[in-house]
Amino acid sequence: MPILDGRDAAAVAVAADHLAAGGLVAFATETVYGLGARADDDAAVAAIFSVKGRPSDHPLIVHVATPEAAQAFGDLSHPASTMLMQRFWPGPLTLIVPRRDGVATAAAGGQSSIGLRMPSHPVAQALLQAAAARGVPGVAAPSANRFGRLSPTCAAHVAEELGPELLVLDGGECALGIESAIVDCTRATPALLRPGALERAAIEAVLGAALQAPGAQAPRASGTLAAHYAPRAALRVMDGAMLRQALQILRGAPGASGLAVYSRTVRQAPPGILLERMPNEAGAAAHELFAVLRKLDAAGVRLIWVEAPPPQPAWEGVRDRLERAAAAA
Repeated sequence: MPILDGRDAAAVAVAADHLAAGGLVAFATETVYGLGARADDDAAVAAIFSVKGRPSDHPLIVHVATPEAAQAFGDLSHPASTMLMQRFWPGPLTLIVPRRDGVATAAAGGQSSIGLRMPSHPVAQALLQAAAARGVPGVAAPSANRFGRLSPTCAAHVAEELGPELLVLDGGECALGIESAIVDCTRATPALLRPGALERAAIEAVLGAALQAPGAQAPRASGTLAAHYAPRAALRVMDGAMLRQALQILRGAPGASGLAVYSRTVRQAPPGILLERMPNEAGAAAHELFAVLRKLDAAGVRLIWVEAPPPQPAWEGVRDRLERAAAAA
């Protein structure tokens, strides 16, 4: 199937019809592109796991058009989930809440909890609303890529990775570029399971309390495995001084090939080494992170050295993605 223009109401209707019939649709959100199926159809959801090569016990996030639609899947009566939903939906925040009995079992990976999100991207909203009008209460959608690999931030990334037969609803480049923050609201004190573009401090300000660490008993959630978000090339995160020292050593070597550097402070790399400059602002770095790593993969490099992000809270989401990508090497 072709890539369809998500700004075209007719294209959105085609995609919504396809979802309602049990098909898969990739679509833009403000974070990354998702690979969606109707969450109330376990057979349709199973196709997501098959296409991605994702373990069936690794849960998906269910995307909904309205907070009311979310109530069909989970119990959002906990004061924390209510406050966070009211403040940050629609937006890049996933809430883990108790799952309603008998619904979205496959999407939840068999767990008693479920992840729910209301995206703000106009294409995602249009699709979810059109699907709801066709009897689809919510859309289960992990990132539209092979399991454990780089998330896609434009329609071309999806087609390149998952093939031209997949229907893709194009909404342009994703504004944020990394996945949603995930907060576990199944416990007395909520925990941050995955950081995102929405900063920890903003979430804690609404809650009036610090977020807990996940802990050993945290529910399974999307994108929280130790090794994830990985390019094909091996990735290593290095502090700036170590990176510059390593490159200085290579300047005297006969030449390095198959190496790329992604750095905020390196101005020039030795001959034969690809250099991509990382933005100095966290949001800009998040926006381009996966696209740059895909670009370096496409260049055929075997090793990517990435300068460690600054320790400031605004960089937590980028730092998390890089640490998990490095763990996969």
